[in-house]
Amino acid sequence: MIDTHAHLDDPRFADDLADVVARAQAAGLERVVTIGTDAAASRTNIEIAGRFPLLRAAVGIQPNHVAEAQPGDWDVILELVNRPECVAVGETGLDRYWDRAPFALQEDYFARHLALGRQTGKPVVIHCREAGADVVRMLRAEFDARGPVAGVMHSFTGDAATAKACLEMGLYISFAGMLTYKNAEDLRRVAATVPLERLLVETDSPYLAPMPHRGKRNEPAYLLHTAECLAKVFGVVPRIVDEHTTRNARTLFSLA
Repeated sequence: MIDTHAHLDDPRFADDLADVVARAQAAGLERVVTIGTDAAASRTNIEIAGRFPLLRAAVGIQPNHVAEAQPGDWDVILELVNRPECVAVGETGLDRYWDRAPFALQEDYFARHLALGRQTGKPVVIHCREAGADVVRMLRAEFDARGPVAGVMHSFTGDAATAKACLEMGLYISFAGMLTYKNAEDLRRVAATVPLERLLVETDSPYLAPMPHRGKRNEPAYLLHTAECLAKVFGVVPRIVDEHTTRNARTLFSLA
């Protein structure tokens, strides 16, 4: 399996990252994509992806961090995106839940990431929190101007209409640990509408640990719990979800 979204640069992994990677391998994972949220985190993720063959990286400035970006930070992303360890652009997107960055500035950076994905041929990793209509609006403008958008709606929590719109524009939909929570029945119903051919799975480590680890630090080895939940949603054995999501991740991120 492939964990398409983790934050292994997080300080909570500082003391035992090698053990975390070893547990991921022991659990059967063949790749983990560790995701940048600002220039410094992106640089760190490239560095740790160079240290551990299991890892690949994405580089970008997450919407809640765009107001903190310093002159030259975007140039760092432009440099790192061409590194062989980098397989994606992001995370990027829009967020109306936190009030950490002016929305117009978030839109500016989202547009930059979308353009960079086109320029480099690398997919975009999209964060969306309480901004589904705005994300769809910007993706629709990109789609209408330039065609299908290569990317993933990460840790998806939107409704079926948002998922459908994103699928129609070429994106994949990824689900994380909250799918396993007792109060997530509506989200599981949305997940059931996503074709297996466009489905991805992630941990968003160290956040959103799935049942039965909820409340603890999440890590890539726990991906199996979310995959098992997806198998129940689709009424198939876990192997089917494993095969489809792995194939999809290899295709989207051009993973060998």
